[in-house]
Amino acid sequence: MMIREAKEIEIPLIREQRVKAYAEHAKKIPSAHWEALKSAISSDADSQPGVELLVAEIAGKIVGSVALFPAKMDAYEGMVGEMDHPEIRVLAVEEEYRGRGIAFALIKECIQRAKAKGYQAVGLHTGEFMTNAIKLYENIGFERLPQFDFEPANDGIIVKAFRLSI
Repeated sequence: MMIREAKEIEIPLIREQRVKAYAEHAKKIPSAHWEALKSAISSDADSQPGVELLVAEIAGKIVGSVALFPAKMDAYEGMVGEMDHPEIRVLAVEEEYRGRGIAFALIKECIQRAKAKGYQAVGLHTGEFMTNAIKLYENIGFERLPQFDFEPANDGIIVKAFRLSI
């Protein structure tokens, strides 16, 4: 597996993969929340200056991706204030490639990049219904920051904040 920066030509595929990867959650949440999530993960927010869009590639195929937003950037389109640390966003792995350490490798690369830039922490947000993702983040050592939680669709579903000291 190789972790590398995405090429501009790959961005439409990456966004399509994200929606497909997150679609498993559509049955767990109200349709309005799914539409808000789908819009957020397929937006062009990952194309802003300073955002590092990374892919995991196996045998020439992109099987996962993640975006690392720089500190002090509105990574959540007005839902959360600017954070003092980089934010990991839109982590996605194709279903048939899950369980192979791809998500962990993508997160590890984000952590290394943040550390190389001198940051003391890296953060992320994830929907409370994404239980497997939350387990992964907690196993890595991310800690909850409930003061930075938000409710994107005003439907009672919370997007939980996490931070890892590095």
